[in-house]
Amino acid sequence: MREVSLMVRDGYLYGLALLIVAGVVHFFTGGWLWALIPLLLAAFFLWFFRDPRRAIPQGYGLIVSPADGKLTAIDRVMTPSGETLRLSIFLSVFNVHVNRTPVAGTLREVRYQKGKFLNALNPDSAEKNEQNLAVVETDDGHVIAFKQIAGLLARRIVFNFKAGDRVERGQRIGLIKFGSRVDVLMPAYAELRVKKGDIVKGGATILAHIPQITAETAFTELEVESLA
Repeated sequence: MREVSLMVRDGYLYGLALLIVAGVVHFFTGGWLWALIPLLLAAFFLWFFRDPRRAIPQGYGLIVSPADGKLTAIDRVMTPSGETLRLSIFLSVFNVHVNRTPVAGTLREVRYQKGKFLNALNPDSAEKNEQNLAVVETDDGHVIAFKQIAGLLARRIVFNFKAGDRVERGQRIGLIKFGSRVDVLMPAYAELRVKKGDIVKGGATILAHIPQITAETAFTELEVESLA
């Protein structure tokens, strides 16, 4: 299905502001040469903040990608309650930066942390960089957490929901400006549908599938706390 692009409000704000700057420069210089830089920047921002529509996969237990980018790591992390899968997605400035929820459910926790702006490919960025943790509990008791992590160029994380809100799989929840990383934390029993190096699309690519098992084996609050 062909994607239809929309745009985040920020794209209009940055783009129109720079178009005005270009007009002012042209007015005072009498030519378009010096106005070319703000014009190019306006075009970049209009493109960068694109927000394509996505066909969200339907079905029980599917975990979709919260971001566009490259899957750079799949790790098994030991926690006090056992093993957990952590998938890391790197977003370059060329990727769509709108983020989406990987599963439907209720936001149990939203936690913002100030921090550094290390390169998002640096393993230390997961702990030291500016980040926002969101924890979603599904209707059948599974808990999936995901982190928006600022990168080397990123200077702002946007998250539009609060703890207690209901979210749907693939729903737009915010974005990161301008290069970044998103980690997804899921139960170790989730069945992966991707591999390291894959290119994924937010809301459209299925990362994993959770089989129909009892909620007693799902994430516990202790596990989420230990990974934050």
